Amino acid sequence: MRFSGEGMELAQVVMGEQNKQNFQPPLILAVEDNDDNLLLMSYTLESLGCRLICQTDSSTTVLVAKEYQPDLILLDILLPSINGIDVMRYLKQEPLTRNITVVAVTALASTEDRERILDAGFDDYISKPYMIEDLEAIIYRYVGEKLDNYSAVDLC
Repeated sequence: MRFSGEGMELAQVVMGEQNKQNFQPPLILAVEDNDDNLLLMSYTLESLGCRLICQTDSSTTVLVAKEYQPDLILLDILLPSINGIDVMRYLKQEPLTRNITVVAVTALASTEDRERILDAGFDDYISKPYMIEDLEAIIYRYVGEKLDNYSAVDLC
């Protein structure tokens, strides 16, 4: 039995196209009421190749999370309508959102605040002001595999 080089190339092209359809860059839901912080966050996420949903008001965060099923939620704690800890409680109560990774992004930086936030069910915590490298590290920690898969497939 002999395989021709052309046939193998065709199979790689077909599989490459199929992988492109299966792999999508990660979807991040960013909830932040400060426009400057949201702009910095969105610039960073887009430069990494993430798809992004931005919200400045937390009143519809649970509905958006249920509808779009993001890979990661970056959630400010001090929000005007519903604070991030209460949003987190609602997310954990919903079957469609309870397993979504949620990272607190907050100016609350004391040890007690950090413990309270993590005890509320957040997967991680980043305090403001943060370095862009710190935000990138968080993104890679939780959705890096999807970014790597997408980047590798995108090169084919």
